[in-house]
Amino acid sequence: MIRPEDLGTVTAGLPDEPRLVAPGSFSTPLELLNLFDARLERWALFCVNAPAGIPSREGLTHETIFLGPAMRASGRTRYFPMRLSLSTRLFRTSCPPDVVVLHTTPPRDGKVSMGIEVQVMSGAIEAVRARGGLVVAQVNPQMPFIHGDGVLDVDDIDYGVEIDHPMITIPEPVPDDASLRLGELIADRVENGSSIQAGIGAVPDAVLGCLHQRRGLRFWSELVSDGAMLLDRAGALDPDVPLTGTFMLGTQEFYDWADDNPRVQLRRCEVTNDPAVIASFPKVVSVNTAMQVDLFAQTNATRRGDRIYSGTGGSTDFLVGAMHSEGGEAIIALHSWHPKADVSTVVPKIASPVTSLQMSAIATENGIAQVFGNDEHEQARQIIEQAAHPNARDELREAGRAMGLKV
Repeated sequence: MIRPEDLGTVTAGLPDEPRLVAPGSFSTPLELLNLFDARLERWALFCVNAPAGIPSREGLTHETIFLGPAMRASGRTRYFPMRLSLSTRLFRTSCPPDVVVLHTTPPRDGKVSMGIEVQVMSGAIEAVRARGGLVVAQVNPQMPFIHGDGVLDVDDIDYGVEIDHPMITIPEPVPDDASLRLGELIADRVENGSSIQAGIGAVPDAVLGCLHQRRGLRFWSELVSDGAMLLDRAGALDPDVPLTGTFMLGTQEFYDWADDNPRVQLRRCEVTNDPAVIASFPKVVSVNTAMQVDLFAQTNATRRGDRIYSGTGGSTDFLVGAMHSEGGEAIIALHSWHPKADVSTVVPKIASPVTSLQMSAIATENGIAQVFGNDEHEQARQIIEQAAHPNARDELREAGRAMGLKV
């Protein structure tokens, strides 16, 4: 353990422009990263879904496979198009780390936990060890101890800096009427004994909220949130199967519930997001969202116009895995109208690079359009008549016919 003012002993031996890898989302060790920034003239930070508050200036390059709020605004981001399941290969190829910066619990019986995010960090630690680099931890007494692949021996960490700081939380989700309607429509397709994956946002939260009467569900997801906790409390989940994900975000109540809870496990993303592992579970129902869908059942979940907004992330991993699961299906769920832009989210043909395509179904508050198993003409008809906003349907039919679709 070292004091913050002694961090210079760590940075003194680093290359001229080192690369640091850190967890993202609500687990980002902001205080320790800013201490590094004060001691490094030029460096690179690799972080998935980086929140506001990370260092950002000339001389610092941001790198990621999924942009968070901070990297969208920086203008100095190297974006690597990459599925989450494959992302740690970057640490062995084009993005070798010199330092891995963790955010951990204090030691318990010689162990620490990486807490609410494992994701790419296990792969990063292996890569940095293979090249003789360093592992440095922000040791935070307020980080919940989460079981799984994020539990490390203290000997796996070179330096620790104790920084007692509250965890970032979100308010308890309160779905709007359209999200609730979507949740009900999708929940009707979920049978007892299904395996559930839900992405980030109001719609996936609403789906989980509508499943409390189901029984024997398995929860295997990229994200674990309050919705999973409430499912468990309602008795909807199989009591013999742990809730598994690769990162967490939620309320303080959720973090307190997950702390040292053997029911909750975080695994490395190469496991949680492996399509073959996902496909091995029965009746996987994968629910993810997008910004746009088109009449060819293509989605845009990554770009606003030509500019990258987020990233491929893990939704495509779960789409493929769910489609190969026995009795499984992958659903893209979104509101049919974008209130801020005042435009339809269902478009004739997506102009941006496509994130995913050919899912099981597309769901909006208007209904569910069946995609899989239909020819291209019926797919387009379903999308227009079941998913699109009524105000957009005539224009979509006209555009579809111009593209040779019989709608």
